Amino acid sequence: MRKVSFKVLALLAALTLVWGTNWPLFHIALQELPVATFRTGVLSMALVVLGLVMRLRGESFTVPAGRWPPLILASLMNLIIWNIATSLAVLHIPSGHASVLAYTMPLWVALLGFVVYRQPLNGRLLAAIAIGAVAVIALMIPNFRSYASAPQGLFWGLFAGFCWAIGTFVVKRTTWPGMGLSLTFWQVAIGWPPMALGMVVLDGWPQHMPSTAALAATLYTGAVPMALGTATWFALVKILPTQVAALSSIAIPIVAVISGVLVLHEPLSALQAVAIGSTVISLWLALVPRRSVG
Repeated sequence: MRKVSFKVLALLAALTLVWGTNWPLFHIALQELPVATFRTGVLSMALVVLGLVMRLRGESFTVPAGRWPPLILASLMNLIIWNIATSLAVLHIPSGHASVLAYTMPLWVALLGFVVYRQPLNGRLLAAIAIGAVAVIALMIPNFRSYASAPQGLFWGLFAGFCWAIGTFVVKRTTWPGMGLSLTFWQVAIGWPPMALGMVVLDGWPQHMPSTAALAATLYTGAVPMALGTATWFALVKILPTQVAALSSIAIPIVAVISGVLVLHEPLSALQAVAIGSTVISLWLALVPRRSVG
């Protein structure tokens, strides 16, 4: 495995911080806004931000010939289903618990890669996946009672992670000539109409203005984690091997759990120390190449 550049490591660190600290904001916004309304607001803000950035950078909005089918599938898995499923999970279980389930994505990537795409797993990467699984299990153990009392939260969280894994493979295994930020812009644009329709049909038009906290959480989620964070993620998926890119996301639940403790006063268990240590080891194995001898 080639050495991961400092620039890529910096992007991973920034993405981990942005996506991890965003989970408590879901809880704040969803206390006042229905799921579809919240997600429609998030996607609307993301479209505005991505469109403005693309205009300022002079990037093309053109989609290459033959790329619409995988683009629609990627949007379905990465944005439409993932956004709905994670929001539904947060409604039933604490935000930190939901994030752990959604970020089982690296384990789904390893399983799908091995079974469907026959991707080989070398010893170092296999060890990273196994230790990453220990981190996930350590985070899940204190939450089994939550999952048992709210099985819907368990289902939606795991389903989100599974669909995100499929979407990651779609992005990785498709060539996107000339597409930079437009890859993210069009996935968001494709996801906006069904989300807005869901808002109108399921939620109805908002009858009152949400509080400043709920509105700020929605706008921030759309502008930074959704627009800039998602664009960064797709850039990393293009650069890194699929399993390595997936494993790089395993630190995000750690940040989400800590954020939940600080912002929402959610409980912190001793097992989470095991998860943090396991995550560090897993990331080291996945991102730091073995030194050659001699």
